Amino acid sequence: MVEMEANPEKIKKAELVVSIPSYKEADSISYPTQQASEGLEKYFPDKSAVIINCDNNSPDNTKQAFLETPTRVPKIYITTPEGVKGKGNNFKNLFQKVVDLKAKAVVVVDADLKSITPEWIKHLGEPLFSDFSYVAPLYVRHKYDGTITNSIAYPMSRALYGRRVRQPIGGDFGFSGELAKVYLENEIWDEAVANFGIDIWMTTIALNRGAQVCQAFMGRPKIHKPKDPAAALGPMFREVVGTMFSLTHKFQSFWKKVKYSKPTAIFGFGLGDVEMPPKVEVDSQKLIQSFHDGFGPYNDIWEESLSKDVYQKLQEMKGMKEKVFTFPTDLWARILYDMAVAHRDARHDPDEFMDSLIPLYFGRTFSFVKKTKRLSTRQAEEAIEEDCMTFEMTKPYFLKRWMKK
Repeated sequence: MVEMEANPEKIKKAELVVSIPSYKEADSISYPTQQASEGLEKYFPDKSAVIINCDNNSPDNTKQAFLETPTRVPKIYITTPEGVKGKGNNFKNLFQKVVDLKAKAVVVVDADLKSITPEWIKHLGEPLFSDFSYVAPLYVRHKYDGTITNSIAYPMSRALYGRRVRQPIGGDFGFSGELAKVYLENEIWDEAVANFGIDIWMTTIALNRGAQVCQAFMGRPKIHKPKDPAAALGPMFREVVGTMFSLTHKFQSFWKKVKYSKPTAIFGFGLGDVEMPPKVEVDSQKLIQSFHDGFGPYNDIWEESLSKDVYQKLQEMKGMKEKVFTFPTDLWARILYDMAVAHRDARHDPDEFMDSLIPLYFGRTFSFVKKTKRLSTRQAEEAIEEDCMTFEMTKPYFLKRWMKK
């Protein structure tokens, strides 16, 4: 996978790696690079460290912006070959490099982060030297930021694998060098994992391998390029949710035995007084319109994929006006479980099948926005926790559907 590497200081070994995956981030990569360097100097002065930019051969001078950022910690730039894109492919390069460097710990941060501080490196790195092998981030986010996490990735992974990891696709996390080797040698790899499916892939494998998992409280909200939940999702939705469904098939022997979820240790202080995250604007009209528009092109897929009862309930929502619109969590959980079964049975074109779930996700997101409109961030968080409990209570339905050929 590695075509080009720049290693100006000829680093051959490092105990601690901070990695910044990127594609066309020339304007933003310097800031997280500086913060990473400061964090390594301040909190890990006794560890040999390196900052690695894993890039997709960006045409916008990302490489120069990274290498020319003044840091005391040495830097390495690695890129995929020309034409090979995808965050997952960047990580494949990273796993190999971590193994080559014999690193004990790896911290990954997004290249577009505006809120990163040196402390983030401490929070994500320290647990890796205290018997933990996988560190997920825990930060306060706006109630409408990360809606795929809130409505799909968190409740479903929690119900399936029995661990409460609040940000399973957070983008910023830590993992041990040993786990990097596990990832490198893992045979579960497809086009979705090579792209945006990588985060949920890493979290799910860590949970299924019995890794010591913790969450690191970051102290600041995640501020990066904001995304309206109603905006075009593109391939990201397909890759994240498709990877979740694929892994459900691969790890069925594990999740079938899981009945309840357990809390996951939080490293650092709890959810006390923290900075409030920036507001995320939502186009509610577009959300509900997209839901209603889905009945035309995707109705046949829904009828074939959903159980009779669930499909009937969905039909009752057709044309439902904004004022009375509601999308119950119990129904949403059953839809996702039904779609996971249908994904396993692969009766439809994979892309069209995944796209058929998007209008339903928009409808569910509209219902959540409506329900939490007057709630604080903390109250909205409590509502998400209640949703997760509903997913757990509905899991026997999933198991029954899964076992039925």
